[in-house]
Amino acid sequence: MAPAITLAAETELSAANTGFMLICSALVMLMTPALAFFYGGMVRVKSTLNMLMMSFISLGIVTVLWVLYGFSMAFGTDTGSLVGWNSDWVGLSDIGLTELWDGYTIPVFVFLVFQLMFAVLTPALISGALADRVKFTAWALFIALWATIVYFPVAHWVWGAGGWAFELGVIDFAGGTAVHINAGAAALGVILVIGKRVGFKKDPMRPHSLPLVMLGAGLLWFGWFGFNAGSWLGNDDGVGALMFVNTQVATGAAVLGWLAYEKIRHGAFTTLGAASGAVSGLVAITPAGGAVSPLGAIAVGLIAGALCAMAVGLKYRFGYDDSLDVVGVHLVGGILGSLLVGFFATGKGQSEVEGLFYGGGLEQFWKQCAGVFGVLAYSLVVSAILALILHKTIGMRVPEDDEVAGIDQAEHAETAYDFSGAGGGAARTTAPPAAAATAARAESKKVDA
Repeated sequence: MAPAITLAAETELSAANTGFMLICSALVMLMTPALAFFYGGMVRVKSTLNMLMMSFISLGIVTVLWVLYGFSMAFGTDTGSLVGWNSDWVGLSDIGLTELWDGYTIPVFVFLVFQLMFAVLTPALISGALADRVKFTAWALFIALWATIVYFPVAHWVWGAGGWAFELGVIDFAGGTAVHINAGAAALGVILVIGKRVGFKKDPMRPHSLPLVMLGAGLLWFGWFGFNAGSWLGNDDGVGALMFVNTQVATGAAVLGWLAYEKIRHGAFTTLGAASGAVSGLVAITPAGGAVSPLGAIAVGLIAGALCAMAVGLKYRFGYDDSLDVVGVHLVGGILGSLLVGFFATGKGQSEVEGLFYGGGLEQFWKQCAGVFGVLAYSLVVSAILALILHKTIGMRVPEDDEVAGIDQAEHAETAYDFSGAGGGAARTTAPPAAAATAARAESKKVDA
């Protein structure tokens, strides 16, 4: 993310940058429905709608909270390097239409709506770890609490002027710490509290629609260009273009890295692996893409693709039920991308900071470690506490019978697919000819006997 407040003299509104940022905001908004499709295809049929709704509800809840106080907490005047506040931004009631974000050529309204889409997406990422077993009302309340207590302050730490990570010099171009590590650590904290799905490691829990997964992954990849390139807040110096290129390069490399690991380890190239590899590359390049070269982006993508593919199997070794691999992809990918900045930063992108491989020593690496593990620890602990409170009060999990029968019907009174008319026209009320003939032959044998 570009520095939050760097006041420049005589800055004027740029129609080009404003239009560009509005398009980027729309692309980031698209990522939440894309994530819903991606997750929705990965679950069993009986959980499809619930998975879609767990993402969509974030669009409603976080949008309202952002208007009421979220933007103020994330980007208002710093308090103790931990949180922001600006009473003029509460309810967004005292912001001029052409009032510029300090130091930039875009209106405050454009910056805040771009950041809103990040705030919406981040809690939705957590939902993939909780598939099949969480009450929808408890999930909605968790989103509201988590956004307020975790996401808004962490966004201030990383991107807000005065935030401790921002002032330390932690590089996070578009959300490796604030979005992916934050969401991945939260997912781990919650699943440690609520426990495993019924049948975990016993029953087959394969994706019900790999085409839906691929569609979601493709839309995520498309939207991620706005997520990443837009985070420079303009098109004036080429850094956003570098980020755009590196987003494509790292993602393609990560697909290859994941598939190569899969072929060596399991003997096949899978569509689920290709989709997951793409997301791991997108996650890893998010913090690093403004600081590394395209060759560095290939390295980041290959490393993330292979190591995230390895990491998704850890849930079976350690026994935590991360349903759709949020920990293995987003937490691990976010950590890798953030730490690799300390090795591959060229000093020719978003800043003059150089990594170890470009003569800069380990100074930036240790700064990256501080940001990574500070956000990870805070999100993990606070998320677990929030889940525990909800679990002990209103209950986080649906009853076991509802989980086994299907959370879609229990929580939403709907099912994703209606097969009653699958044969075309009215549903059959009599057996088809072949079945009738078979039944007749069986009855004939009984009579002969």
